[in-house]
Amino acid sequence: MLDELPLDLDRALPEPLSVQVADGLRAAASNGLLRGGDRLPSSRSLAERLGVSRTVVAAAFDQLHAEGWISGKRGSGTYLTTAPPAAPPRALPHSGAGDGPPLLDLEPGAPCADAIDRPAWRRAWRAAADLSPLVRKDRAGEQDFRAAIIEHLLRHRGLGAGSETAIIATAGTSSAVAELAAALLSPGDAIAMENPGYQRAVGAFVAAGVRVLPVPVDAHGLRVDLLPPNIRAVYCTPAHQFPLGARLPAARRVALVEHARRAGLLIIEDDYDGELRYDTAPLPLLAAMAPDVVVHLGTTSKILSPSLGVGWLVAAPEIADAIIAYRVRTGTSPSPAGQQVFVALAAHGDLARHLRRLRRALPPRRALTVTELRRRGLDVLGDDAGSHVVVPLPSAEAEKRSVAQARARGVALDPLARYHLGQQRHFGVNLGYTALSWPDLARAVPIAAACLARP
Repeated sequence: MLDELPLDLDRALPEPLSVQVADGLRAAASNGLLRGGDRLPSSRSLAERLGVSRTVVAAAFDQLHAEGWISGKRGSGTYLTTAPPAAPPRALPHSGAGDGPPLLDLEPGAPCADAIDRPAWRRAWRAAADLSPLVRKDRAGEQDFRAAIIEHLLRHRGLGAGSETAIIATAGTSSAVAELAAALLSPGDAIAMENPGYQRAVGAFVAAGVRVLPVPVDAHGLRVDLLPPNIRAVYCTPAHQFPLGARLPAARRVALVEHARRAGLLIIEDDYDGELRYDTAPLPLLAAMAPDVVVHLGTTSKILSPSLGVGWLVAAPEIADAIIAYRVRTGTSPSPAGQQVFVALAAHGDLARHLRRLRRALPPRRALTVTELRRRGLDVLGDDAGSHVVVPLPSAEAEKRSVAQARARGVALDPLARYHLGQQRHFGVNLGYTALSWPDLARAVPIAAACLARP
């Protein structure tokens, strides 16, 4: 059995050897070389065959055990479980004729599930479940959750907590936008929005009767000089503009704040990908520069999991009070369960360790993606931060053709067309590199690059 297992390690890869061992054993189970109930080789014998230390194999076994692939029986070895884990995340059903394989999804917006420490994840959920059932929810969010967010923002994002700001829990960025629109704006009010930009936010504003006015984006982000007159607010993603990936430079941040103060505007800062920087340190948050005119929005869906369904909002106390009053009128508030899971992760240091692990896990994925794309002669934008890159293309026709060709070969790409308001001015695709497992990412990116590079 040892000789049949596909466990050829490549020390030139950035992926740790223990991860390669775990991936190989998963592949053996998926391909039928290992079946439920089969006994695995001992860590000593497997380490000898692969020429690695027992620590490497033990780490791989620990990961597979945490994921539910294997189980140990005292005195009799380690066995493959009868039920393998679920399919890799973000694999989409094939939309073509026949029963083809699932699509490998390179669309952005999903977290890196491989970076989550599964034992810590389970501990946090158990800790949340051990709490006594709530009699009445706090409309601002659970107090210990808000305290954990204050510590998180202080330590990782440089945003202090003081009398000039208040922190409340949200159900995520889109939900927070909807609450801001309902609590602070009136039907017919106008808001400026990056174009291209985050369409779920656009939908939330439109649903509230707010007029959304597009503002062009260039290689440095939002064009502050082109903000229209007579608007109530401006929505932006300064840390890593979505979808084009630009970082709003310091001069434009100052110009945006000064413009907002002169015109009496509210700046809604969606801190999209703000946690994920590689080549440079993050610039100061707009909320730290100007807490009087900025509403800061954050979410756990990209750094942890959308299953928590929680985020946070930092704003002037009167804005937080208006949202809480809206929640009282409507009987709505974010679920406490996801908040308590976050609290448990933060309380035992697992959140800080996860963020460090995430920052180690994503650069090799980014390097694999960028290297393969540039090897094909393609331009790559937005690769100094975040969890996706942009490949510009010359025309709408090239964009449609590349997406269709990749889909026919089993890879889902994300066209820029769907992020525009009105006329499309930017052509290309987004490539997210976080959601797929490492082997699937290594399969999907060359296919995508080949389709994008075709004339």
